[in-house]
Amino acid sequence: MAPHTNYRWTYRTNGTALAPENSGQVKKLADELTISPVLAEILVRRNIDTFEKSKAFFRPSLDDLHDPFLCEGMHHAVERLVRAVERNERIVVYGDYDVDGTNGTALLWSFFKHLNADAEYFIPDRIKEGYGLSVASLERVREMRPNIIVSVDCGVTAVQPVEHARTLGIDVVICDHHEPGDPLPRATAILDPLVPACGYPFKYLCGCGVGFKLVQALLSQKSIVQRLDIDPQQLMNSFLQYVTLATLADIVTLQGENRTLVKIGLELINANPLPGIFALIESSRLKVGNISSGQVVFVLAPRINAVGRLGDAKRAVELLTCTSIDRARELAQVLENENAQRRRIDEETFAQAQVLAEPIASSAKVLVLHQPHWHPGVIGIVASRLVERFYRPTVMLTTVDGVAKGSARSVSGYNVYEALRRCQSSIIQFGGHKYAAGLTVELDKVGEFREKFQSVADELLNDDLLTPKIQIDADIALSELTGKFVRVLSQFAPFGPDNMRPVFATHNVEVVGTPRIVGKNHLRFKVKSNGHIVDAIGFNLGELISRVQPGQRGVSLAFSLDEGEFAGSNYPQLKIRDIKVATPQVATSTNTAAAS
Repeated sequence: MAPHTNYRWTYRTNGTALAPENSGQVKKLADELTISPVLAEILVRRNIDTFEKSKAFFRPSLDDLHDPFLCEGMHHAVERLVRAVERNERIVVYGDYDVDGTNGTALLWSFFKHLNADAEYFIPDRIKEGYGLSVASLERVREMRPNIIVSVDCGVTAVQPVEHARTLGIDVVICDHHEPGDPLPRATAILDPLVPACGYPFKYLCGCGVGFKLVQALLSQKSIVQRLDIDPQQLMNSFLQYVTLATLADIVTLQGENRTLVKIGLELINANPLPGIFALIESSRLKVGNISSGQVVFVLAPRINAVGRLGDAKRAVELLTCTSIDRARELAQVLENENAQRRRIDEETFAQAQVLAEPIASSAKVLVLHQPHWHPGVIGIVASRLVERFYRPTVMLTTVDGVAKGSARSVSGYNVYEALRRCQSSIIQFGGHKYAAGLTVELDKVGEFREKFQSVADELLNDDLLTPKIQIDADIALSELTGKFVRVLSQFAPFGPDNMRPVFATHNVEVVGTPRIVGKNHLRFKVKSNGHIVDAIGFNLGELISRVQPGQRGVSLAFSLDEGEFAGSNYPQLKIRDIKVATPQVATSTNTAAAS
């Protein structure tokens, strides 16, 4: 979001200050875990309200994973793939070009190669062939002469392509996690927890996660284990690294099984990363041992995505499966270069889009922008940036093969998929979910679509939805921010959807010393309350320096908490989300300034 946006602060309990719904429950948990009541309260609000649940949250185990055979279709998938391996039939792993798809492809292809199976992989071209299983891409796969295709992160809606594969004598096993259509494809097996008949207890795996469950099931077969050239546990540990990258990049929930997979996977990445992942971390100038979920999402994932956005995504699979560190470093540099090029195109497109959006955003509730020359590989990213900049649902369209193709992104609380559904008479096709979708529109209907999309927004979007919010988990005093508090809070990680980094608010603090802007536009300052002085930094919040003038009192801060390091010691540091001033600015106090 734009740093100068005026946010509305809301609390996670019905818009009121956080009074525990069950103070006895919070106190009991705080006593049992010997943690701050504030942290116990946050756990209770996240439905971690017993000692047993807390143990599973803080110390997850692979023993917590569900039986893969609870997934509808798993028995059929295992039976067919065991037969394919034993008969040396050719298996082609068919993946998507994003992080989930490429990591899922790397996982399954690597597994089959460890079995000495006849296995290849295929990733469609993003621009020429588009997303998922298609008849056109199957014609290319046909040249590889497969007996069986295993799709990952796609396929559950590919009714016609699967029929085409059947006519070619090719069996299809689908590993997907997207919403299924009706009817389902007539595949050999469909592994997707969202299929109505599927009894798998956890519904929110990513595509790579579904592939992991398939491998888990295959490893229950004695004939498969006997073919392995590696210890099964060592193999599964390496595969957890793929699942971790995919789960985090695909922004699926970090509760339940996903949290277990990611928490353990991050530990493995930080302890002993695969050569390709190590080279990617190295080329990104990150440090093994300190890789967090945020660094995966914002640093590593864009590099993996870049080669699929601008060219051949098979290069990402080659890197992820590489066994030579020298070769891995060469490939990681390719990803680095592609990402740099992607960022240049991204910045150029964003600059052009901002110019177009500026006069529209002041009066319209949505943005629908179309330029025929925009690169299709970056418009989804740019649409997200425009939502951050203007806080308006945004559709970005470019021209591909004589039609307008693009991406839609939304603001919190507004279902852009439903909005597109109400405009479907002006759309060739669309798909996605509440906050992100893709669509195709006839060129001569772009104007008509824009009017309908705006009309729907005028009906459904109110000022409240167009006001960005910061959700506060708890109010807290500076004196409560001890080293132990920060250490316990760090164990809430990995952070992500449904387990976001807690946001706190503190009120009526005083600015000490002289705030300054560091780096490009980062606001650094100190605050104190009741004798406690704490460092604060607001990344890209330089515009707010007028709210924290020297000696300013009555300041309220919304922040997350991090650890700073100085002279070998760790100390709490506030990562500022927003600043509000309750009282008029006061004159600079020489004594206060000197106190810093």
